[in-house]
Amino acid sequence: MIDASDDILNNARTIGAEIAWFQAVLDCRFAEHAAGQPGADVPAPPPVTDKTCAYGRILTELDPSPAERLLLILALLPHQAPAVLDPFLIQNQPLGRRFTEFGGYISQAHGGFLPTVETALFLLAGGNHAARLAARRLFHPGHRFLAQGILRLEHRIAEEPMGVAVLTLSPDYLERMTVGGTYDPDPGPSFPAHRMTTPLNWADLVLDSPTQQQVEMIASWLQHGETLMQDWKLARRLKPGYRCLFYGPPGTGKTLTACLLGARAGRPVYRVDLSQVVSKWIGETEKNLANLFDQAQHRDWILFFDEADALFGRRTESHSANDRAANQQIAYLLQRLEDFPGLVILATNQRAHMDEAFTRRFQTSILFPMPDADARARLWLETFQDQTKRLAADVDLDRLAREHELAGGAILNVARTACLLAVERSPPEIQLRDLLEAVRQEMHKENRYFR
Repeated sequence: MIDASDDILNNARTIGAEIAWFQAVLDCRFAEHAAGQPGADVPAPPPVTDKTCAYGRILTELDPSPAERLLLILALLPHQAPAVLDPFLIQNQPLGRRFTEFGGYISQAHGGFLPTVETALFLLAGGNHAARLAARRLFHPGHRFLAQGILRLEHRIAEEPMGVAVLTLSPDYLERMTVGGTYDPDPGPSFPAHRMTTPLNWADLVLDSPTQQQVEMIASWLQHGETLMQDWKLARRLKPGYRCLFYGPPGTGKTLTACLLGARAGRPVYRVDLSQVVSKWIGETEKNLANLFDQAQHRDWILFFDEADALFGRRTESHSANDRAANQQIAYLLQRLEDFPGLVILATNQRAHMDEAFTRRFQTSILFPMPDADARARLWLETFQDQTKRLAADVDLDRLAREHELAGGAILNVARTACLLAVERSPPEIQLRDLLEAVRQEMHKENRYFR
């Protein structure tokens, strides 16, 4: 058996009280439905007695109206107590089918009742047409539950009435309501991105002065962007968000800079997997990208597109249905990029391959050049700062920096190879020959001559 902590037990009691209230509302609506006329007012929600448990914190944070509170517990029930919704499966005997007014969707895998907007309207308004019309505002895209990504409306078929949209709780709020944690989505076809982190800090970033100044500008926007857009009223003139292009040779710090910008601003950075962006299934790409951008917007993520020239390269004529579908998907992605209110970073090793129509949309285009000798010396020293006692007497890191033009990423690879060569011997000393062999291998990978 699983032992529950006090926090879990307290949260279970709070959710249990909410479910009991929901069942009382459900009984009231079913009694009205059976009688064919309005009955007594539905019960009021219970007081929140524990505001420190996960569900209590959410209710305190959102301060929902009774109608909003009913939507929250309705969306939670398929995850926490699906059998509570089983009464909606009752058959309309004369018609030999379920009641239309109850709404709902029966999933083949789940087997239970998944609530829809129609289900919510039945619970909120019963047969009262005026109350039903008033309740529709809860499902407007501008309502905070939808605008902030707390609830979602999943339309199986776009042309059908709004009432058939399945009412779902966002994974983030499901996690927060049940165990009080944060939700990090798993990368996959439906979520083409993964979170990037780094153990390094801002002081470890080695950039030339012009690049550093431009990167600091992005950091400043992350800190003051909201003030500029709202208090300074730049939102009247400028599009939301900030889009920038990082370009330069491999290993010059583009990805690390993106990670450190996020760490400095306290924002997660997600790298978008471009191989999964364009789908052969029409409509799936748009759906998956909508999911990604919606989560990024609601949770204040930074989005990082590496090797962006693969997707935003120079366009060619569309000769086939596949070409036209791909162009349509890219156009959709570009629109989402322009509308995204946060920071989007696109990176490429080949700026010349980028379509100018795309690059004009960026607020900043930053070159990450190959490091000069001074920057390389700092990179060598920082890379081996934990291994200085293992370096042989003949190792001169400054000389290696002067003689071999390598980017930071290549120097890291050199360190890995040299350490592997050294760890096998006793004592495990990193010798100059180890470093030179590692440099030779790196330059060979780049089709460069090793002197």
